[in-house]
Order: sequence, then structure tokens, then C-alpha cells
Amino acid sequence: MRNQKMEQKKNLLEEKVISITRVTKVTSGGRHFRFSATVAVGNRKGLIGIGSGKANEVPEAIKKAIQAANKNVTKVALSEGRTIPHEATAKVGRAVVLIKPAQEGRGIIAGGAARAVLELAGVKDIVSKSLGSNTQVNVAKATLEALKMQRTPEHIAELRGKKVEEL
Repeated sequence: MRNQKMEQKKNLLEEKVISITRVTKVTSGGRHFRFSATVAVGNRKGLIGIGSGKANEVPEAIKKAIQAANKNVTKVALSEGRTIPHEATAKVGRAVVLIKPAQEGRGIIAGGAARAVLELAGVKDIVSKSLGSNTQVNVAKATLEALKMQRTPEHIAELRGKKVEEL
């Protein structure tokens, strides 16, 4: 029963390739080329996941990355179903991503990997700034971390044992 529900969720997830890179292993017999792919999956309603995979062929690497991303799907808190509750900054490696809520109709103001992650998460109005390194994989992971940091007023009230009005 539970497995069936997970399968239904996974079927509804969209996927977007963030990066494909060729990696080389130098051996005594020469160079051995493989491909590394990073993929983001999401349902545009608050579920988002990132995964990476490596294989000898590009399609195979993408398939592995999608499987890894489906395993790492998490729920993201959205306020009013369009933006985030508050500002957040996250750092992965040397990549730092700052995300801020925006007014209705502003759209997604973000570039590259951060935009892909935010779109698949279902955020409609947001301002994002990539600080530090702009390695696509790390920017995507930092964006996901910043989204995971989001707390709704309801959640904070529940943690403090108070009502939302008391905050």
C-alpha cells in the first residue's frame, strides 16, 4: 500500500537536468572517460529532490541521477502556495545561495541551477542571489538546503506550543 503511494508520487514528478560533465580517470592504460549527471525532480507543488549519477553513457548517467533524486525527495514549506515564508541563506562547498520572498507577480528571479530547483519546487515569486562559487551542482544543492530551512508560522507556533495569533 505504502509502496504504491510512493510510486504514484514518483510518476507525477517532473525532471530537469542541471548538469552533465565528462569525468576522466587516468590509468596506466590511458584515460577512462565517464559521464556524471545531476538532475532535479519536483512536482511544482512543494516536493523537490536532487540526485547525481555516473555511468559510461550519458542516458545511463541521467537515469541513475533520476533514481537518486527520487530517493531524496523532500517537502518544502511554501507560503500562500507561491513564495517562501522568510529569507534564508545556505552554503554548500564554496557556493552560497540567498533566497528572499517576493511580491505576487514578481516571478522567479534566479539564474541557472537555482532557477531549475525553484521552478520544480513550485515557487512562483522569489528573488535569489548566488554568492561565492557558481558551480552548478553546489548552487542547486545550496538552493535546496535554503528551501529546507523554511519554517511556516504554523510550524513555529506548534514548536513553541502557542497559537499562530500569539506570535
